[in-house]
Amino acid sequence: MSASPGLAFLLGLIPGVGAIYNGQYVKGLIHVVVFGVLISIVSSGEASGGLEPLFGMMIATWIFYMAFEAYHTAKKRQLGQAVEEFSSLISLRNPQSRFPVGPAILIAVGVLFLANNLGLLRFGDVLRYWPIALIGLGVYMLYERISASGHNAGIGPGAREATHERH
Repeated sequence: MSASPGLAFLLGLIPGVGAIYNGQYVKGLIHVVVFGVLISIVSSGEASGGLEPLFGMMIATWIFYMAFEAYHTAKKRQLGQAVEEFSSLISLRNPQSRFPVGPAILIAVGVLFLANNLGLLRFGDVLRYWPIALIGLGVYMLYERISASGHNAGIGPGAREATHERH
């Protein structure tokens, strides 16, 4: 059965449903859990430390991310490309590098929460610098796009060696 990207996008606006439509059940559960955590942070004023507007924007961003991610996955399925359980718009695994980006992010977030719980730093102070995460994500996505376009244009290391061998 071929997936409809348009239907996947619409279903993706409902937390978890777009991923389930694409056959990614664990990802659907994770989408619901993240959405629930964001809602609970906004609804308890004490946990968000006066940052309700920021977390409100994160909820809207998360909803649109789920929709676009469901669309992207359905498009891959429609083209007959392999879709993993945790395939995503943002590649967390660089095929050229063996560095585990996903686990590193989880460890960093865990360290921040632990430091907050131990009183070593105030979470509100750390969250003041949240735009740095956007900048880092943008730099990473730009790097991925540039390295992928260079590889697709035949400029990769294998192409360079083949060019030198011909001359």
